[in-house]
Amino acid sequence: MRIDRRLVLIGVMLIVLSMTMATQYATTEVAYSFAIVHPSNADIRFIASDISSDDGVRVLRITNNNTGSQYLTVELGDFAPGQKKNYTCAFGIVNEEPYYVNISHVNITGTNASYMSIWLHGDRDADVSNDGTAVRVVNGGSAVFTENDVAWTLASGDGNTNTMNASSADISTPWDTSANVKYCEDDTDAVNGTSDFVWVQISLDFPTDAALAASATGQIYIHFKATTIS
Repeated sequence: MRIDRRLVLIGVMLIVLSMTMATQYATTEVAYSFAIVHPSNADIRFIASDISSDDGVRVLRITNNNTGSQYLTVELGDFAPGQKKNYTCAFGIVNEEPYYVNISHVNITGTNASYMSIWLHGDRDADVSNDGTAVRVVNGGSAVFTENDVAWTLASGDGNTNTMNASSADISTPWDTSANVKYCEDDTDAVNGTSDFVWVQISLDFPTDAALAASATGQIYIHFKATTIS
């Protein structure tokens, strides 16, 4: 009977506890803040440089600069089968975030993407064949790296979207009102891991049997990765 009484007592205690315990609810709030800005003023921003053979405007441009329609486009021009074209600085990428940012990889999708190759490099006006800093990230339409790689490291930025930085020297990036983006024609080289910017070369190589295409279009995806330490 003693054992039975103990079991009964434990049972009663469990019932009492289950009656006194209840789910509790609470509400709190946290404010958030962000801004939607022009692509040339973002924390990781894109700037123009080369002039397109298509129309004399920068390769990188925003066709419609009205709010809600500010989409970056790379206009590469018109070419014949068998031709090749290199834009050594089709555009630049500038980091304004207060920490290092890695470009892990680049991939492209779209029609006739196999005719396109892309490099990251430091010397704005040098073809990648003469630039020892060059890193090929797309080879004939195929990504060379993956999300687990580091193709290029952008140094920490200073948040000033009017300039980019190389070896503590500020380089101006003024507006091009025709292309509706900021641009740079300064020949100061970007250094992997030291400068907060990098140049992007786009090369086109059309085979002699390339079929005519009134408009070959697609998307270039640039993947960033950053590790912050508090």
